[in-house]
Amino acid sequence: MTSPGESRGRRALAALADLARGSARPPTPGELDGGLAALRSRIGDGRDGRRSRSAIFRWSLVGTLAASAAIAAVVVVRSQSTRGPAPQPALAYRVEGGSLVDGGYLRESGRGGIKLFFAEGTEFILMPGTRSRLRAVEASGARIAIEHGTASFQVTPSSDHRWQVDVGPFLVTVKGTVFTVSWDAAREKFELTLRHGRVTVSGPVTGGEIALSAGQRLLVDLPRGETVIRDQGAEPPAEQPPAPSERPEAPAAKLASTAPAARPDGDRRWPAALAAGHLDRILDEAEHAGLKVTLDRASSEDLLALADAARYRRHMDLARDVLLAERRRFPDSPRSLDAAFLLGRVEEASDRGLSRAIEWYDAYLTRAPAGTYASEALGRKMTLMNKLGGASQARPIAEEYLRRFPGGTYAGPARAFLRAP
Repeated sequence: MTSPGESRGRRALAALADLARGSARPPTPGELDGGLAALRSRIGDGRDGRRSRSAIFRWSLVGTLAASAAIAAVVVVRSQSTRGPAPQPALAYRVEGGSLVDGGYLRESGRGGIKLFFAEGTEFILMPGTRSRLRAVEASGARIAIEHGTASFQVTPSSDHRWQVDVGPFLVTVKGTVFTVSWDAAREKFELTLRHGRVTVSGPVTGGEIALSAGQRLLVDLPRGETVIRDQGAEPPAEQPPAPSERPEAPAAKLASTAPAARPDGDRRWPAALAAGHLDRILDEAEHAGLKVTLDRASSEDLLALADAARYRRHMDLARDVLLAERRRFPDSPRSLDAAFLLGRVEEASDRGLSRAIEWYDAYLTRAPAGTYASEALGRKMTLMNKLGGASQARPIAEEYLRRFPGGTYAGPARAFLRAP
């Protein structure tokens, strides 16, 4: 049997327990000292044993609840600390001239195009009729896809932000930049004009990332396999002086015999020049040193940079010679594998070289089935097989492509080949 006082005490302690469950605040040192003093006083006051036992019970339970509350507070603090910092909110933005619909697509509401304004100052301007999709907006930037049409971008410089633009099968990565980009889906033509800053472009035909500097213009024609970089105001490539390998009056042997002593492998740093977009400087230095000397003595890195400069300027004979030298001199290097893929791109520039291009792609895929350019090599092989033998020849390669690279650049064409009659 319990006394009425003990019953009231139990009810009070139950209420105290409910209160403790809703609060993780541990008792203060003063509260703990006060409780201990009261406990000692009630134990030693000489009152009847039943009252003392009741007091001991009550205060023991209070101490237990206080300790439990303190433990709960520690658990809460620890759980909060292990979760790490709260995620940063996505960048705020607004849309003018259109609206965002299902799937992130931007629907134009008039005939003036669509504008996206981000809170930190970045602006996307989509020209009338442009088909686009806002793929992601995060705290660190955004990613937008241009499926057809033209768009201009003014990106606020920031080391904390990353902006990406999918333009057809190409990817443009920017930091702080002003540029215009267009994609003609029907003709499969890509164009980017860089007014300020720097960007990198990757995708079919580029043979890896292309770094562009202010004042440069990149043109890519997928059906013809052409990649051209022009400086703003420069004459078209056809009107420029031919590359060393294209001048009948200056063959490689003559260049080698008349060129001054050179150190092609010592101090050119052509990869850095390529990244900065100084293509003509690379070609001029190679001509000055002499083509044969360059092919025989340049480093593996310089050879690949020279080959890229030649390809981008449409000097395909020179590019072929340089890539073959890369494979001959450095047969076991990773760049030798890259050269095999790039030789396929060079051969594609000539209608008579399609079969040879397929052979180079096969050579790359045999040696590097999971290499950097494996998806591109298989996709290009599929495209060339369609040109040479029709959809029936491309279909088995399309099946292989979708099995290995279901989200790859050429997944769309591969599915189209499988649907073709």
